[in-house]
Amino acid sequence: MPLAHSPGHAQADFGEADAFIAGVKHRAHFFVMTLPNSDACFVCAYPSATAEAWLDGHNRAFAFFGGVPQSILYDNDKCLVSRILPDGVRKRTAAFSGLQSHYLFKDRYGRPGKGNDKGNVEGVVGYARRNFMTPLPRHESWDAFNASLQAGCRNRQGDILRGHRESIGERFARDRAALMALPPAPFDACDKRSARVNSLSLVRYRTNDYSVPVAHGHQEVWVRGYVHEVVIGCGAAIIARHPRSYDREDMVFDPIHYLPLLEQKIGALDQAAPLVGWNLPDAFPTLRRLLEARLGKAGKREYVQVLRLLETFDLGALHGAIKDALRLGAIGYDAVKLLVLCRLEHRPPRLDLDVYPYLPRARVATTAAASYMILLGGGAS
Repeated sequence: MPLAHSPGHAQADFGEADAFIAGVKHRAHFFVMTLPNSDACFVCAYPSATAEAWLDGHNRAFAFFGGVPQSILYDNDKCLVSRILPDGVRKRTAAFSGLQSHYLFKDRYGRPGKGNDKGNVEGVVGYARRNFMTPLPRHESWDAFNASLQAGCRNRQGDILRGHRESIGERFARDRAALMALPPAPFDACDKRSARVNSLSLVRYRTNDYSVPVAHGHQEVWVRGYVHEVVIGCGAAIIARHPRSYDREDMVFDPIHYLPLLEQKIGALDQAAPLVGWNLPDAFPTLRRLLEARLGKAGKREYVQVLRLLETFDLGALHGAIKDALRLGAIGYDAVKLLVLCRLEHRPPRLDLDVYPYLPRARVATTAAASYMILLGGGAS
């Protein structure tokens, strides 16, 4: 049946295609929203078609179009619909219900398993795969990939489709006039859950474990899962941020979270899993080697104390202070701390360099004649 579409209404769906991100081949799941009256479209790619991707896709599409559609037609994706009641009414998921309440658009649904009920967006899914993702796109990041997709959507607005005398962009002006105004702030596009920190200072979210500071061990926390980030908080405070992993049974560490414990259990410094792969600048291992040469085991603890300065200062400032300490021969935690403060306050350091030798000074006793008296004894030859 030929259909006519009123301005200001939309359709949304997900498609799949392969893409290289930072040299690694991924199966990209791309969100598509169309305005069938004008054929304007928005496309955005994600690592997975999760509920957070649906929410984030809506935020980005509304910002791209400059308004909120009066209604949006969907299929019955489980990220949106938790259950279809006997009378055909859809029971929304909690996340999608929050999005709909925030933007106040009307949600409409096609028949289960009938993709042709929203043929406009289905057609654009195929168009995007053929035109935006062939040959396989190669980008350094997901953000760069999505910037390319949005540029393709804007360029498409110059096209004149069969059966029309106006371009997509010219017809889009009528669609945009019929859109509802954007709210003052976008919806918080995340999955919200509660969790408990285990004995290893890890929080489990979607089969993966993410670290938090050891001071929060065994506490109740909240978790917000965004498309590319996992945020963990306790009470009103955010205690950890991690890049999101889409692997299974992965462990994502922030080494800084474990430094207070390592300061107490210094023997675990070389076997600590959170520190594996922590690529610090060359000045850091040089400082550790000199501290251990000067102080032995206590030098390891002092090195961890230097690392704990990363709880307060950024890596660039601490790296500069360590290089200053190596240049001056001021090998010690207190010297590094003073030097990083001087860098931030733009003042010259005042250090007594006599108390910071690279190595312990050798103590050579003066030879005394009495030391040879033992040789004159009447001992056996």
